[in-house]
Amino acid sequence: MLTNDPQIEFWFDFGSNYSYLSTMRIEALAAAQGVRVLWKPFLLGPVFKSLGWTTSPFVLQKEKGAYVWRDMQRQCDKYGLPWTQPGTFPRRALLPLRVALLGAGEAWIGAFCRRIMQCNFVEDREIDDAALVGEVLTALGLDAAALIAGAGTDENKLAMRAQGEQAMRRRVFGAPMFFARDEMFWGNDRLEDAVAWAAGHVAPRIVLA
Repeated sequence: MLTNDPQIEFWFDFGSNYSYLSTMRIEALAAAQGVRVLWKPFLLGPVFKSLGWTTSPFVLQKEKGAYVWRDMQRQCDKYGLPWTQPGTFPRRALLPLRVALLGAGEAWIGAFCRRIMQCNFVEDREIDDAALVGEVLTALGLDAAALIAGAGTDENKLAMRAQGEQAMRRRVFGAPMFFARDEMFWGNDRLEDAVAWAAGHVAPRIVLA
């Protein structure tokens, strides 16, 4: 059943390269169709561990990794996004994820997430760093010290753990993941479909001759 407040849940990790593509695009796409974005930062590491992986499959499988880096360049060219293959992958992102969780319902969340993603996948900087996160928050006109302190509280740490547990209960197996009207969509290439579904539309049917 549709509501007068269409929403899309966006599950992402700052270490996820395909989440970078979606983070940079989702707010504009959702706004164009009157859909509200619910930001859901979570840690992919425990999800991978539950699947028996010690790290990203893009690292575990050499051929897949080589494909993915070429694919990222093609996709960034397609969307007009800058791209630098990170020197460290997957990059630790616990602190910025905790800050994102703290601010998930705030007006600045989209700008914060986009800037952190740029630091990782454009500038190749270490993002699990209080100085960098503080720099990003300050540039947004926010109280960096207060937000970083809030992100490190026991309450927020427990909330981060609960977020990951919820992801696994929802059968989230990778990122980016979207939920629109309880329908699951996986991967940046499904973002448009997910937004359309949340708005109550379905992509036109392709008729083959």
